[in-house]
Amino acid sequence: MGFIASLREKVSALRKEIAALSLAIRHPGTPWTAKLLALIIVAYALSPIDLIPDFIPVIGLLDDLVLLPIGIAIVIKMIPQRVMDECRKEALQHEPLTKKNWIAALFIVLLWISLSVIAISFLSKAPGRLRH
Repeated sequence: MGFIASLREKVSALRKEIAALSLAIRHPGTPWTAKLLALIIVAYALSPIDLIPDFIPVIGLLDDLVLLPIGIAIVIKMIPQRVMDECRKEALQHEPLTKKNWIAALFIVLLWISLSVIAISFLSKAPGRLRH
């Protein structure tokens, strides 16, 4: 049971960090680049839509177990320690963010569509492309 307890503890810690990041997005001391990345990470964490569907064996849990914690760690390093400390303290006083959010899902879908349009536009203008 040590492994399961450890895993639950890590998930709880991730939820607390996500709640703190959601507060850091609105904090005036957070750099805009960190706000943007934090917004994407929090939206993805709260979204019921996964980058890699969970039903795909092994790889399906990769985004939740590896990519999300890495993204959280990166954005936390971008935010001043004083700001993160304030946001963590405030997050402990609020109800934890545990529900999936369909607005966050919509944000993620729009983000993927936007990135796809940009990629298609870029590739269609690439030099050396064969035209018919």
